[in-house]
Amino acid sequence: MDRVRALLVRESSPRPPALEVAVSHALVERASLGAIGPVLRIYRPAPTLAFGRLDALRPGFTAAAAAAREHGFEPVVRAPGGHAVAYHAGCLVVDEVIPDRDPIAGMQDRFAASGERLAAALRALGVDARVGRIPGEFCPGDFTVSARGRVKLVGTAQRVIRHASLLAASVTVTGGDELRSVLADVYEALELGWDVETAGAIADDLPGVGLDDVERAVVSAYDWDLAEAALDGETLALAATLEPRHAAQARTPGIEEAGSRG
Repeated sequence: MDRVRALLVRESSPRPPALEVAVSHALVERASLGAIGPVLRIYRPAPTLAFGRLDALRPGFTAAAAAAREHGFEPVVRAPGGHAVAYHAGCLVVDEVIPDRDPIAGMQDRFAASGERLAAALRALGVDARVGRIPGEFCPGDFTVSARGRVKLVGTAQRVIRHASLLAASVTVTGGDELRSVLADVYEALELGWDVETAGAIADDLPGVGLDDVERAVVSAYDWDLAEAALDGETLALAATLEPRHAAQARTPGIEEAGSRG
């Protein structure tokens, strides 16, 4: 099989959270139209509480969004599926955007491949990284990447639209305590059960590891033919128009999607 040829977009200056999510949305929309090819985007986010669209329909959503803000995390509604996830400046977010004539058919294969790549990246750093569901984890899924099968370090979610897919992964490098704290209050408000001990960070197992170390390992784990690039003006302009759709006040799904979590 030919290697995937993709643009590699690496960003270290965070945007406002709703706009950051809108950039991912804009990329997959443009890929679906054939305006761009595959993109691997790795960025360092501002403190964000990203709700799934079903979360936004729950009675406790308003209270959950308020709880996120009390912890200093801006609530947004993300395009991929899944329940609430939190990330901050101690995390890396990885977006895989792929044009595809039949993206639904390859959905599980993309989940599996990304889980294995990200687990391999963490193993290269010295983490006992495993792929699979953890009992009691937040935003549960079959392709979670964990430390020792006990502590979730990477979660993945996917959005599929006509002729393109977006697979998003959040990699927690440092600051696990902050994430456990905000998720505890958010999940309580949403009335969703989980075990707080299943959330953690790579640095809990590897003190001294940093974002640069993990980013290098993640990029090295991809067997794609990558060319460094910046986001183009058309994508940024589309993202600006999509930003309001991802504000936490949005309560209606309103986006054609298919997906699951990991």
